[in-house]
Amino acid sequence: MSDTAQPSFKDKMMKILGKFSGSRFVRAIMGAGYSIIAFSIIGSMFLVLTVLTQVITAKGFVDFYNNTFGRFNNIYTVIYNATMGIIAIYFAGSFAYNYADIYRKEENLLLDPLNAVFLTLMGLFITVPQLVWKGGNTVFVNILKKDNVIAGGYGVSGSGLTRIGATGIFTGLIVAWLTVQIYRFCIKHNWRIKMPASVPSGVANSFTALIPGFVIAIVIALIDVILIVLGTDIFQLLFIPFSFVSNIANTWWGVLIIFFLIHFLWWFGIHGATIISSFYQAIVLSNMAANASGAHYVFAGEFSNAFVIMGGSGATLGMALWMAFASRSKQLRELGKLEAVPAVFNINEPLLFGLPIVYNVRLFVPFLLAPMTCSMVAYAAIATHLVPKIIVQQPWPIPVGLGGMMATASWQGAVLALVNAVVAFLIWYPFIKHYDNELLKKEQAGAEKA
Repeated sequence: MSDTAQPSFKDKMMKILGKFSGSRFVRAIMGAGYSIIAFSIIGSMFLVLTVLTQVITAKGFVDFYNNTFGRFNNIYTVIYNATMGIIAIYFAGSFAYNYADIYRKEENLLLDPLNAVFLTLMGLFITVPQLVWKGGNTVFVNILKKDNVIAGGYGVSGSGLTRIGATGIFTGLIVAWLTVQIYRFCIKHNWRIKMPASVPSGVANSFTALIPGFVIAIVIALIDVILIVLGTDIFQLLFIPFSFVSNIANTWWGVLIIFFLIHFLWWFGIHGATIISSFYQAIVLSNMAANASGAHYVFAGEFSNAFVIMGGSGATLGMALWMAFASRSKQLRELGKLEAVPAVFNINEPLLFGLPIVYNVRLFVPFLLAPMTCSMVAYAAIATHLVPKIIVQQPWPIPVGLGGMMATASWQGAVLALVNAVVAFLIWYPFIKHYDNELLKKEQAGAEKA
């Protein structure tokens, strides 16, 4: 009989998920996600200005706004279109930069991340025009209808080119991945023009990208042509899996599964939000952009930070405040004092690893149940129009309540966030109270021995 202990299910899962979360692809996606936060917030703030009179409907304010700031509504829309309207470009470019930079450092390749960005944008724009196979030729689509304008193959709307907005994020991601892989392959196999050492690095880098650029253009164009002959194109083909996943994420049970997985992984010490959001980030951005244009999606923007994880993962705001002011054990009280302020800004690592919640069987149930319940309360409130849809990407550390108000541009959003904070605390209370009693007994026993 072997003395070697077999790895537990927990160890196996941590190894698999740890490897996935540390993969180059996921790290590049997360880097891209972080880098476009500023653009989405800027666009959202200017979008708020265009809908301000729908939030504050007092006649005096509406008249004042229309005669002052409201005169520039079209400028606010231009700024929104310059951010969210072309968000696929920002996302794809940032992903390509991060992805190429990771390969450059870890494989010691002569990859220029900036070249990867430009090559990706070239590849992305090859997929933007809409063409059809007609009479043995590729022909640009031209449709001039009120609700469908395509001129010279380029679909346009009030937000600009239709394929480089939020709906193009998934296509941009795949094109960026393919571009960097081709670029990497060419450099790795020395398919590049080498310049003398005396040539300035900027000039040398541009020639280094020449052959990879030709290969990328030919490969992407060839794939697109084959698909066009078959009656579709790259964008439409890639939109199928994106649409499929979107349809799942836009159901109540899909949202429930998402928050279950996030917190199930977190309990094992794995950053569940990082892993799971890499799958749904494109969806919530797309949904938020669609909401701004008149659609009604529940799972959009910062749905999680606005209405679900008040106080951080596990929705621990109420619990942190109770620990600080009402717990009897010294350990919980001191930890609560430390966590009370960060919790208001949705930060709770001190609780996750200091309480701890991670690997703590006593707190497993509320850690999963509280955010899942909050997600369903929020879903129902927005789906039934009790609370307006999310149209704004608020900064995630924004204080609880204010984040909900900003996300929906309504006072109802603030109320929903506060209601969920109470709901989450009611779920947490019996568990944390029992845990407090256990710790108090241990502390008293320790004091008696001392």
